[in-house]
Amino acid sequence: MEKRKITVVGSGYVGLSLAVLLAQDNEVMILDIDSSRVDKINTKQSTVADNEIEAFLTKKELEISATLDKQVAYQEADFVVVATPTNYDINQFDTTSVDGVVEDALKLNKEAPVVIKSTIPVGHTKSLQEIYKTNRIMFSPEFLREGQALKDNLYPSRIIVGGQHEAAKEFADLLIQSAKKKNIDTLFIGSSEAEAIKLFANTYLAMRVSFFNELDSYGLSKSLDIKNIIEGVCLDERIGKGYNNPSFGYGGYCLPKDTKQLLANFENVPQDIIQAIISSNQTRKDFISDWIVDKKPKVVGFYRLIMKEGSDNFRSSSILGIIKRIREAGIEIIIYEPLMDKPYFDNIKVMNNLTEFKEISDIVVANRNSINLKDIEYKVFTRDIYGIN
Repeated sequence: MEKRKITVVGSGYVGLSLAVLLAQDNEVMILDIDSSRVDKINTKQSTVADNEIEAFLTKKELEISATLDKQVAYQEADFVVVATPTNYDINQFDTTSVDGVVEDALKLNKEAPVVIKSTIPVGHTKSLQEIYKTNRIMFSPEFLREGQALKDNLYPSRIIVGGQHEAAKEFADLLIQSAKKKNIDTLFIGSSEAEAIKLFANTYLAMRVSFFNELDSYGLSKSLDIKNIIEGVCLDERIGKGYNNPSFGYGGYCLPKDTKQLLANFENVPQDIIQAIISSNQTRKDFISDWIVDKKPKVVGFYRLIMKEGSDNFRSSSILGIIKRIREAGIEIIIYEPLMDKPYFDNIKVMNNLTEFKEISDIVVANRNSINLKDIEYKVFTRDIYGIN
């Protein structure tokens, strides 16, 4: 397949993993507004916590570079891929960054297809096509996990492109060419259907997390062996074993905002389940917080703010919701988070001495257990049963 020039806008998990994937067989330029990220990429350093990305950047022959210059990034590109963040704000996604990139790309390059990888509301691509009177804009959802983003690009569960023209097929071929997995299920559908797939898929995962968290809440309240219940339920092949490890609630980059956006898309459409998923996540945080407060500890230590091992993300972490609730109960809180170099987080003391942290804490709260807490198991509160993310 002919080598193409591809511009990827954004160097987070989605952008960088996709850029590294495609740079195996193509010339890839990353456009970012953060000079420190650009410098990192140009010195073969990852901007995100992902072991496979780090290994590829240092060990593979990749044609990859980064720039702050829009003109340089867009002018000679054969494809422009949008991977900038969208946030949920007041009943809708804030798509400002995506919309700005699309406008710049269409203005500065008169031919390149623009592929949106950022998560957006259902119908947003179609509205952009109508605004700019072009079919060059398409949507292709990503299905990536934090810390394993490149792996999920190399071995994708499926490839979906919201476009049914030749450029859509060529983009899919580029993804297939650079992947290691063979015989990848590939769908070419309308852009609105592709957007819906992304939101419904993430909401289903959030529903599954919520289901096993509510099972755990019930088992904990009734003093039942929760692991035995989960294993018995999951032996049914229709249910399976994935996403069944209890936690303090779903969080991270995608699930909180995507569930809320899907609910907003249900305006004037009857629903019960989508709202219940969002409500269940709040109820779970209340339940966990009340359980800790009822123990009447003087000092509660939070072991890590990240959602899971291999991540560097605090955003929308369920831990933050627990901290907020326990703080409101007037209990002293300390945090151990080695990824933070500041002495305080939201006016809460951050410690970097793990031994001292464990000594001071009456209860150590950990969303995911760690071998580092093995010596104080008697004071650790976690709902992690399987030791996996």
